[in-house]
Amino acid sequence: MTSAQQPVPARPTSRDVARAAGVSQATVSLVLGEKWPGRVSETTAQRVRDTAAEIGYRPNLAARSLRLGRTRTALLVVPALTNEFFARVYAGAAELAAEHGFGVVLYPSPDGTGPARDPFASARAALDGVIASSMAADALGALHGADLPLVMLDSDPSDTGPAAHVNLDIADGMRQVTDHLLGLGHRRFLHLASAVDTWTFAVRAGALHDVLGAAGDATVRTVRAPLEVRAGREAAEQALSVSGDRPTAIICDDDILAAGACKAARRLGLRVPDELSVTGFDDLALATALEPELTTVRLPAEQVGERGMEALLAVLDGRPVERGGLPVRLVVRGSTAPPPAART
Repeated sequence: MTSAQQPVPARPTSRDVARAAGVSQATVSLVLGEKWPGRVSETTAQRVRDTAAEIGYRPNLAARSLRLGRTRTALLVVPALTNEFFARVYAGAAELAAEHGFGVVLYPSPDGTGPARDPFASARAALDGVIASSMAADALGALHGADLPLVMLDSDPSDTGPAAHVNLDIADGMRQVTDHLLGLGHRRFLHLASAVDTWTFAVRAGALHDVLGAAGDATVRTVRAPLEVRAGREAAEQALSVSGDRPTAIICDDDILAAGACKAARRLGLRVPDELSVTGFDDLALATALEPELTTVRLPAEQVGERGMEALLAVLDGRPVERGGLPVRLVVRGSTAPPPAART
């Protein structure tokens, strides 16, 4: 018999696992289906898992999907693929999904935060659920209309349509930034705000104005720009060129806008942070590529994706979803310092 005629080794089955582990096939199904607690001892469950790994057993997910009526696939909808934050959200969701035998399909909405079209002939037939990051729930009508569980990330928690919400403590992040600048002595601010009309940016603006309002002697001017470095530079340059008292600090809704603000300062001959402090939000890789490095708010993007996938799995299993916002943290770097007047 030639090498081309060699028989292909048979793929190990659950019956092989049962025989090698000295248990019933039903026990193997319970253990590998994660339904063993209270029905099989921990020792037996571990023996079954070890045996399956030793003989190279892999469950037939297609057959399991047919039995359970599930595809074991989730769709993650994001406004854009070019933003590092969403890539990290996907990484967190995909890693946890893999541990549970699920796959995650990444889908950028064709219209950004606008209505997302169904990427499949039938989302109901192709998916078990949808996770959407930083979008409005009503933008997911075409997908949610397929009667699929919907988990919203970084979105308005008052919306009762989605099955679950996973949010960051965005307001606290903006409070941390503003308190930091006030503590340095800044009182004249420019808010370089995102032109994207979503809940997360509305929360940032609200928290900023609340803190500055409580300070009593602080002023703020808001200008909006698309989430692009060039747009941020143009908006900041124009705002800083207006006659009158120039702001001593720019609070940006995003690191990308902050990069634009730093470029605007350089074009106008303003030194950061000696003459102008700049802050961002997100802590993208860009934050440490700037010089000076950017003071910003670190968002645990991977954990957002992980919690989103956990929430979807809980909904599918009929379990309660973990509640509470994920904490964020101010990272102080070289782009902030006391205003010039405070250093004289």
